[in-house]
Amino acid sequence: MEEPRLSTWERRTEWPMAALAVAFLIAYAWQVLHVSRPQWLHLGLEIVLWVIWVVFAGEYLIRLALAERKIRFIWRHLFDLLAVALPMVRQLRVLRLVTVLRVLNRQASAAFRGRVAIYVAIVTVLVSFCAALAVLDAERSNPDAGIDSFPKALWWTLTTISTVGYGDVYPTTWEGRLVAASLMIGGIALLGVITGMIASWLLERIRAADENLEGAIQQESDDLRAELRTLQAEIRELRRQLSDQEPSPPRPVS
Repeated sequence: MEEPRLSTWERRTEWPMAALAVAFLIAYAWQVLHVSRPQWLHLGLEIVLWVIWVVFAGEYLIRLALAERKIRFIWRHLFDLLAVALPMVRQLRVLRLVTVLRVLNRQASAAFRGRVAIYVAIVTVLVSFCAALAVLDAERSNPDAGIDSFPKALWWTLTTISTVGYGDVYPTTWEGRLVAASLMIGGIALLGVITGMIASWLLERIRAADENLEGAIQQESDDLRAELRTLQAEIRELRRQLSDQEPSPPRPVS
């Protein structure tokens, strides 16, 4: 069932939400990576993050209000609801990046549909960067943690999302393990999505090639039929001319 009001709202807010998601990601990365920031800067970044988060939550509520079948909307967007609700708990603040990924992924999938390599590269870079920030944010407060710098966090992210898992560094806090579990599931899902997109892309190419081949065959068949009709017309005309040129039989002598 089509919902025109909801679709119109999503089209109009697509780019503004993507811009806010980028701003959110920049502010969060600055907050995590700039350890020696002054207190006023930390407070300002925190205010920016929560203001944008409120906008994300408000956008979800507006979409819910515009949806005609609300139960169906909640069920189909259950991940959006969890991404908005769970990070309200301070201990789950690292999950704030989930909504950023959802918004940016929605924009990337719309902008690069059909360009599998570009889309996969964008999603992989976003997931890896956000996961590295999140696990570093969760682990840095623990003195026994092995992930205490962004390069280590990025290395751990790459080994985890690729399902290699060397085990040289690993999260020790429950927040970090929550990020790890999400990244493991996300890595498997990402591989599945990549495989599905490549298969779909190949099928579309094969279908397009078949359609082009059928069109070429049909065109050649039509051309041959036209040539045959032309030849038949020329043969009939030639027979008529030959018939006109034949001498009439002599009359019998009485």
